[in-house]
Amino acid sequence: MKDLSTEKIRNIALLSHGGVGKTSLAEALAFCAGVSNRLGNIEDGTTISDYSQDEIERKVSISSSMLHFQWQKHKLNLIDTPGYFDFVGEVVGALRVVDSAIVLVDAAAGIEVGTESNWQLAAKSNLPRLLFVNKVNREHANFDNVVEAAQQRFGHETVILQFPVNQGEGFDAIIDLVKMKMLTFADDKSGKYTESEIPAEFADRANELRSNLEETIAENDEALLEKFCELGELEHKEFINGLRNEVINQNIFPVLCGSATRNIGVQSLIDFIITFCPSPIDMPEEEGLKPNTEEKLSRPADITAPTSIFVFKINSEMHIGELSFFKVISGELKPGSDLLNTTQGANEKIGQIFSMNGRNRSDATSFIAGDIGATVKLKSTHTGDTLCEKRDPIVFAKIAFPEPVIRVAVEPKTKGDEEKIGAGLSSIHEEDPTFVVKYDPEIKQTVMSGQGELQLDIVVKRLKEKYGVEVNVIQPKIPYLETIRAKVEAQGKFKKQSGGRGQYGDCHLRIEPLPRGEGFVFSDEIVGGVIPGKYIPAVEKGVRETMEEGVLAGYRVVDIKVAVYYGSYHSVDSSDMAFKIAASMGFKKAFMEAKPMLLEPIYNIEVTVPEEYMGDVMGDISSRRGKIQGMEAEGPFQIIKAKVPLAELYKYSTTLRSLTQGRGLHRRSFSHYEQVPNENAEKIIAESQKHKEN
Repeated sequence: MKDLSTEKIRNIALLSHGGVGKTSLAEALAFCAGVSNRLGNIEDGTTISDYSQDEIERKVSISSSMLHFQWQKHKLNLIDTPGYFDFVGEVVGALRVVDSAIVLVDAAAGIEVGTESNWQLAAKSNLPRLLFVNKVNREHANFDNVVEAAQQRFGHETVILQFPVNQGEGFDAIIDLVKMKMLTFADDKSGKYTESEIPAEFADRANELRSNLEETIAENDEALLEKFCELGELEHKEFINGLRNEVINQNIFPVLCGSATRNIGVQSLIDFIITFCPSPIDMPEEEGLKPNTEEKLSRPADITAPTSIFVFKINSEMHIGELSFFKVISGELKPGSDLLNTTQGANEKIGQIFSMNGRNRSDATSFIAGDIGATVKLKSTHTGDTLCEKRDPIVFAKIAFPEPVIRVAVEPKTKGDEEKIGAGLSSIHEEDPTFVVKYDPEIKQTVMSGQGELQLDIVVKRLKEKYGVEVNVIQPKIPYLETIRAKVEAQGKFKKQSGGRGQYGDCHLRIEPLPRGEGFVFSDEIVGGVIPGKYIPAVEKGVRETMEEGVLAGYRVVDIKVAVYYGSYHSVDSSDMAFKIAASMGFKKAFMEAKPMLLEPIYNIEVTVPEEYMGDVMGDISSRRGKIQGMEAEGPFQIIKAKVPLAELYKYSTTLRSLTQGRGLHRRSFSHYEQVPNENAEKIIAESQKHKEN
């Protein structure tokens, strides 16, 4: 775009609970701006932003999608984000680079759990927000109820700027409080509208809302307040400038309305974005550090400043390779630029750069400060990395992605595919950092973790389609631990004579429990040389190896002190191996006499559900041996806090979704280890013995 300046850029994310219409709104916005010549729809799989086969098949957004268009000499960069919490990483990444957020609400369903969580994510990113009440054409639409609920949840800064004239199936008109006109939209989905005077039956409400709005604007400016008190109204220019300042400063969260699929209210939304939403220069400077120091630096959204960019997303495309999506924080980016990746300490040469509309890309000659684009074939760059000029380096904070809430184990269907599977999973992690894969030596399994079952299902599907390998998904083993409750002494004696030199090792061990989390302490208490010092390391090694293998059920032993205090040796037959075996024998004997027990990992879980599902969810937690720690009310939602054994959390997100009709969310984090109840422990030990015999 010629003559583009940073103040004419608008970077916006679309957020909502799943199924509220973000992708349909993105499609309507692009259509109104002339990016496409027809209005695509989700049912037919013809939208610009949901273009992957998985998205078309499932009819949900899986990945955030970039769109851009021009409007009134401005450039709008729009990021359509997924609504399902399985893909929350895409939302978090998008919020890192936009300057404002549009939160969609269903006019019939109202404020949902996803509305709340996305609003909080945008608030955490300190972004100006507006609410777009979508689907006002639905049969049970109730705009006023939605606004009332929003004001209860998000505060009275939530202010009506538009309200519908005839919500429901005949919806086609909106009262706009900025223009103080009625906007009547064509029924051909063109998005065009005509302006007319506000009908008499809506005039009183419109005048009252407008007056309240002007008063709110004036309250934060002494000169305006004095004028408002004197005249009872503001001049149009004062109103526009004042409202823009209030939106940018988050003193007002405007409420607009429409129907994305009918293309009603969309064109007026674009006008609103251009007039009232912030440009990159209205936002605080991006803060960072001087590489390898704690010295704080910042970069302004200024084309004359040293060039710096932040990579917020990586997407692997067939026949293209890895696309790196970036925001130019400062300066100007052109093809051929030599930059330093200060996060990785590597040099990168920028090749082609692109403007994106879904999967469609067009070559760009440059991107200025504040703009968003994509490039290909960066060698060492990952999501969250900073690239900048070598002469003036800075490193911006990486993206704080949420912790996983679900884990499954995977094993190859075909032997020999391990390397391919590892490469595929690593590549998928590059695209979605909330998907984590690692080999867990505690349970000797490869474990995939993520935000939900749908996310992991798609990972498995992509492994097959893209990398040609298949895996079995199985329940991961639980990383139990073993420990003791009593102090015990025992002898371990290994004596073997079978012709030639024999083997002889003899050690007396004392074992005792340590406080939880203390690990392992080994003590040499030999006096008088009854075991020569050269064999003591072998004794310790024998104990350590046995602890790693486990005694009770094959799980690692922890929180234990072992002392070798007596023994004997043979001047010819003793060896390191003999004492290692003797120590292992003595440790096993002592361990089984020291009141052994199994420990299991306990997790903190925090479940957010609408109040009507609270009883069912709490009952389910209790059935999982969970202990409720407390509850907090947040508007129509309840936050239940509990501690639950990891063994009881397999596929919990799926159960929660079923219990709450998809309206519940949960977070989890490791808390501590505690003793497995005897009944459960007996089953685990028996299963372990059975496995050994097989």
